[in-house]
Amino acid sequence: MTDRRQLLLDAAIRVLGTRGLRQLTHRAVDAEAGLPEGSASNQFRTRDALIAGVFARLVEVETQTWHQLAADLPPGDVAAFVTVLGRMIRQLTAEGRMLVLARHALFVEAAVQPGLQREIAAGRQRLAEWGVPVVAALGSADPPAHFRMLLALIDGLFSNQLACPEDGFDPEGAIAALLRGVLPG
Repeated sequence: MTDRRQLLLDAAIRVLGTRGLRQLTHRAVDAEAGLPEGSASNQFRTRDALIAGVFARLVEVETQTWHQLAADLPPGDVAAFVTVLGRMIRQLTAEGRMLVLARHALFVEAAVQPGLQREIAAGRQRLAEWGVPVVAALGSADPPAHFRMLLALIDGLFSNQLACPEDGFDPEGAIAALLRGVLPG
């Protein structure tokens, strides 16, 4: 990805995550990126192309986040896995909240955009390529299904914490409870 393209997509994520989908325009992205008017439309001819680019960049950033947080994760260590996920959820609902808000805005848009639904399915598949083996190493009897459950729980935790932040937010408790329910032992 070119530096200019990445700059525009990161600016679009900031617009989307701070102002919402209705404010995501080529002009707003240009202004946020500090580039001349027309820069975003030169890279992304349509709004749909801009939205698809933003989603691809979000998947890239989130996948990097998962890899970084789990880089030193001992295989099969449930407690360490719970700790890593809890740390990731806290980070993404605090300083990384803009990314999650941008992703959630795109998920809502996907309800009426079949093309975006396909992009989301492909993004989930990329994430599953990393996450399913991790869940399998924890002892799961059905890693793909259990990974999907884990993603659903994480999305719910994100939504609740972003919409109504709680002091003493404890994502680890919910993750540990889910894993106790699906893992042997």
